[in-house]
Amino acid sequence: MRALVVYCHPRPTSFTAAVKDVVVEKLRGVDAEIRVIDLYAKGFDPVLSAAEHEGYETCPENCTPVESDVADIRWCDTLIFVYPTWWYGLPAILKGWLDRVLLPDVAFMMPDAENATIRPGLQHISRLGVFTTCGASWWLTQIVGAPGKRTILRGIGLLCAKPHKKTFASHYLMDSSTEASRKKHLARVARKMDRLVGSAQTRTVPA
Repeated sequence: MRALVVYCHPRPTSFTAAVKDVVVEKLRGVDAEIRVIDLYAKGFDPVLSAAEHEGYETCPENCTPVESDVADIRWCDTLIFVYPTWWYGLPAILKGWLDRVLLPDVAFMMPDAENATIRPGLQHISRLGVFTTCGASWWLTQIVGAPGKRTILRGIGLLCAKPHKKTFASHYLMDSSTEASRKKHLARVARKMDRLVGSAQTRTVPA
């Protein structure tokens, strides 16, 4: 298993960081190869420049500004996002990462003379996970439509292998969370990861 974790939070002591740690611990437990892209730590620039936009469909040159991230996407078979939900959607730095990295001939193929619409380019990815936090309640998030969750699980999911495993967990009402609610959520993340990638127990080979 080759797992790429795209992690997004500006503060290393955040609860989101604790969620990321559980995700990575579970991946290590099944001997996965792991790469973590920490968007804030690496100072990722989320702005799609005029030059990048102009060359957006020019492949493979379009990958040059973000070649290491593209290499990580092409390498992985398991893709997991860990981030806080802000204004019901993805933080700007994460949305910018999607804009700049999930390019034509990377995440999808552009329409051509034989194809009227785009075609999937992430069919090597068989597991997709989203772990997030929301200040709003579950009900309010559903009313608004949870655009961040839909962008990844539906939008990116349509480009992945068919079928693929997917999982989602969010701690709602994060601003009024308690130590008990946070502990309960981390246990839920652990269970979700076990279902997504297996567990150390299920990977143990009998003597």
